[in-house]
Amino acid sequence: MIDVALLGTGGMMPLPGRWLTSLLVRFNGSMILVDCGEGTQITAKLMGWGFKNIDAVLITHFHADHISGLPGMLLTIGNSDRTEPLRIIGPRGLRNVVAGLRTIAPELPYDVILEEIETDEWEGDVCGLKVGAIRLNHRVCCYGYSFSLPRKGRFSRENAVAHDIPLKYWSALQKEDRVVSEDGRVFTSDMVLGKERKGIKLCYITDTRPKDNIPAFIKGADLFICEGMYADKEKLEKVAEKKHMLFSEAAELAKAGDVRELWLTHYSPALVNPKAEVGAAKDIFPNTKAASDRYNRTINFEDDEGAV
Repeated sequence: MIDVALLGTGGMMPLPGRWLTSLLVRFNGSMILVDCGEGTQITAKLMGWGFKNIDAVLITHFHADHISGLPGMLLTIGNSDRTEPLRIIGPRGLRNVVAGLRTIAPELPYDVILEEIETDEWEGDVCGLKVGAIRLNHRVCCYGYSFSLPRKGRFSRENAVAHDIPLKYWSALQKEDRVVSEDGRVFTSDMVLGKERKGIKLCYITDTRPKDNIPAFIKGADLFICEGMYADKEKLEKVAEKKHMLFSEAAELAKAGDVRELWLTHYSPALVNPKAEVGAAKDIFPNTKAASDRYNRTINFEDDEGAV
């Protein structure tokens, strides 16, 4: 299972009751923070998940409302007695940006490992999750992220017997990719497992115009978190100029990507009550929610009784 908390839902500037857009993903004792605008550590403190186990920070882009809170967050993590290295991943230029921000946070009790994304698409392992990135259409280089947790197939006794695998290796092959027997034979996990089952997928897209590659990137996601700067279609020219999206455009992407649930976020400070204006998006994609700060849920593997 994966725990997800949308720490803040605001764009441009923090407001009373609405912090800047940031995401916290928790899996197997580790946490990944996505973006860190001004004051993110305050809403993270209110969330109550702690700071020491933040093992990685992913940055979408270098606008202040997405990264200006990083020095304070790094210090807060340090004050939680963390000594293990921390990874920070983001667009090209990350090293220079973080070096500048760390002028006011020069001494930390842990090492910071910086990794720049150099291509339009990227994939890697972060805290045990498969993380993907695609370049979006914003005024500066900006990435959307996906988090996937694959799920192996069920153990198949019939497959194990068919491959003449001794009983004592069955358990190990459900946990390891390969086992070498005492007589030198090599057995692999696919010999004892059925077809791979549906895993868990979470996607986070913010600060962009709709792009043709987004539906494929978010395809089948259990949860799609997407920006919606305004709900009113009369604001389309304004959001297009600033390279953002309307609620309805996010809903169209959710529908095209066949996701299960959509959370809207990154609202304009002028949008006072997003929940009251979500109706048009629901008409397009019914399972749309206007998220609020610290909106959270646990995503579990689906019930697949009867699967092979």
